[in-house]
Amino acid sequence: MATFDPRTGEIMRAAWYSRNGEAGKVLEFGELPTPTPGPGEVRVRLATSGVNPSDVKSRQGRPLASERVVPHSDGAGVIDAVGTGVAQARIGERVWIWNGQWQRPMGTAAQYIALPQAQAVPLPANTDFAAAACLGIPAMTAFQAIHLLGDIAGKTVLVIGASSAVGHYVVQLAVYAGASVIGTVGSTQKAEHAMAAGAQATIDYKQEPVAQAVMAQTGGKGVHAIVDMDFSTTVQLLPQGVLRPHGTLVSYGSNAYGEIPVPFRDLLFSSASLRFFLVYDLCRADRERAVGGLTRLMEDGRLTHAIGARFPLQAIAQAHEAVEGGKLIGNVILDIPPE
Repeated sequence: MATFDPRTGEIMRAAWYSRNGEAGKVLEFGELPTPTPGPGEVRVRLATSGVNPSDVKSRQGRPLASERVVPHSDGAGVIDAVGTGVAQARIGERVWIWNGQWQRPMGTAAQYIALPQAQAVPLPANTDFAAAACLGIPAMTAFQAIHLLGDIAGKTVLVIGASSAVGHYVVQLAVYAGASVIGTVGSTQKAEHAMAAGAQATIDYKQEPVAQAVMAQTGGKGVHAIVDMDFSTTVQLLPQGVLRPHGTLVSYGSNAYGEIPVPFRDLLFSSASLRFFLVYDLCRADRERAVGGLTRLMEDGRLTHAIGARFPLQAIAQAHEAVEGGKLIGNVILDIPPE
């Protein structure tokens, strides 16, 4: 585990919160001790930090398990120190990070982070640090969702929130897997974004009933699969035939938790499959598959990244507010200041 060595006197700039609440009221910017990597760990000098909806939700209401939380799980930078048991050759390596702040208080909204070496993944030379800060949650979520669908070549996939950070990657990966994609969006600009990623058609859920539009676009047959970001509303589409018999719905989130009614009879008589997963909690095999797959896609130049806005670290409150606003198309990135 990373430690803070008071003997070194080294400090870093960082952002944190010590209580839940609104971004502008609880997020602070200042100096903290620079971490020292423990056994099996690396320390990364961060260049970027990715801001995700889950980071915002944690700051708003997830109980703190420590005195303060340096937020964000995604980021990228260069390894500058290693702990015992880690090859010295890793120093100087460009890397991207996953699960930086998962079940730990020190995330990527800082100049440095120390974490287990497996969580610092070598970054292909053709991918910059801003794009790399989009990988840990958005791209990994998309990769696992497509993996859980199985063989989708020649099939039709409905992507809920096709212009979102995750949805943008889901569309690309589904198309690469040979599927046709219909995406739900909330504006003309978001429709254009989804189409540019490879969607064959879009549905503006604010302007037309999604179920009716899907049935019209599929000749009344429904889609073979759904990748879903909000199970609490998407489940309401199932009794309307949106998912054809023997189809699969993969869900990675919901705007409402607790008890959500499920149309069991419709699911049973259509032999439908429901799959759920939490990207923070992937098993080792799934994590390694996603890391390897994303690396190959980046090396081949086949993965397109969307940066919606960039903020300096000290403007972290504005970055969180931008994510909360939901109007940006693309990921929100913090640029970490140099020494």
